[in-house]
Amino acid sequence: MNREGCVFCRIARGEGASWTVYEDDRLKAFLDIHPVTEGHTLLIPKAHYEDLYDIPDSLLEHLVVAAKTLAHTYRARLGVTAVNILHASGRAAQQSVFHFHLHLVPRRANDGLNLWYTSQPRRASNLDATLAKIGRL
Repeated sequence: MNREGCVFCRIARGEGASWTVYEDDRLKAFLDIHPVTEGHTLLIPKAHYEDLYDIPDSLLEHLVVAAKTLAHTYRARLGVTAVNILHASGRAAQQSVFHFHLHLVPRRANDGLNLWYTSQPRRASNLDATLAKIGRL
């Protein structure tokens, strides 16, 4: 299921440079080449899945458990006190590499990174109307 032009598929096959921190038969975790904090890591499935809508549940669970393991390791070895796990699915969500991946971003108090900053004012929401559209699952 690899895609020839996909940079993450090439990395998964060992054809691209990467600083691998963890690997097994289904996933690879490596340091982001443009880190926002020390230890910023990308976790990818070795098989090509474009986004959250595409990836099998069991593989998604495996990636999240690996992210948790790495978070514990980074807390012990890097001295971080917190972590963000981020993902984007689709262009409107600012996905830039169309191979499913999680960003594991180790955090420290007062590290200056504000992931919730917005230049747009937050919109008022009608939560009742939104819930009516979604329904209860």
